[in-house]
Amino acid sequence: MSRVVLVTGVSRHLACRLAGRLSADPAIDRIIGVDTVPPARADLDLLGRTEFVRADIRNPLISKVISGAEVDTVVHASVTATPHGAGGRTPMKELNVIGTMQLLAACQNSATVQRLVVKSSTAVYGTSPRDPAIFTEDMAAKALPRSGYAKDAIEVEGYLRGFTRRRPDVNVTLLRFANFVGPFIDTPLTRYFQLPVVPTVFGFDPRLQLLHETDGIEVLRLASTSDRPGTFNVAADGVLLLSQAIRRARRIAVPVPAPAVSFVGRTVRRSGIVDFSPEQMQFLNFGRVVSNDRLKEAFGYTPQYSTEAAFESFLTGRPVSPVVTETVLDAGEAVLARLLRTTPTRGRTSASVTSIDPSRRLRHG
Repeated sequence: MSRVVLVTGVSRHLACRLAGRLSADPAIDRIIGVDTVPPARADLDLLGRTEFVRADIRNPLISKVISGAEVDTVVHASVTATPHGAGGRTPMKELNVIGTMQLLAACQNSATVQRLVVKSSTAVYGTSPRDPAIFTEDMAAKALPRSGYAKDAIEVEGYLRGFTRRRPDVNVTLLRFANFVGPFIDTPLTRYFQLPVVPTVFGFDPRLQLLHETDGIEVLRLASTSDRPGTFNVAADGVLLLSQAIRRARRIAVPVPAPAVSFVGRTVRRSGIVDFSPEQMQFLNFGRVVSNDRLKEAFGYTPQYSTEAAFESFLTGRPVSPVVTETVLDAGEAVLARLLRTTPTRGRTSASVTSIDPSRRLRHG
């Protein structure tokens, strides 16, 4: 059992709630939350007895925090996918990659660290038309991501593999999370489905596999309080087609030709409404599905929410105000009914749909 747990990125949604869950565990002596900015005032009650330390993991001084508190479990949850939230793409890469390097160096030099949990992403598998139907943990990307969060996650995992070779005595758990949704979490994907007009890639309808925020927090908690070494895909059962998700959210889909996708993505990012990176736009082109068998069998956890249920929780928990309302649907049905009752025939209209006598149909063509 962990006695002293350090959680990075504690001012963010998942890490904050994880720290709160851990603080409720009487078997844990201390919870130390680290971040560059203090938690929001609204989140202070959620943290419980968590001790906040304002520190930058990009600075080697993080090793003093770990050694001074005799930390035995480190949960690295500060890897971020949103450049806007990190202050731009350059600070985001520094926080993700340089921050991870410094944190792993501190853990390597620590005599007390026994367990390390790292939050990664299924984005490491990339997205391409050559992808398999389902990725397992032992598969590699068919097309390596060349930029953005996905590339950062691949570099983070590379440094982590080096750490496991140098410190085989430390139990390391690598968690590759699918896209989060839920009633409270704010991500580029949840903002995407809140757009009144949702851009899609013309001719493509990708499969989406999601994860409810509650399941994600519980997996992090279990990994933080018990030895469950290994690499695990953390994703819900089932998938949703993008078109299904848009219809359920009652948004208006606007197919965009593939050559214009980059332009639309840049426009959306500049608007500040959705911080959608190029690799996330690529995700909306081809989608991604991973196997969660190892999570269920080796890790010992079955997600409580399916992809469909997680998305429904997101819609009902916000709530997402529909663009296509009941009034609009009723009006559309009325127009469709009138069209079906009035069938044009050589310039004239018939009050009802005329049935065709099968004996008069053409035999050929």
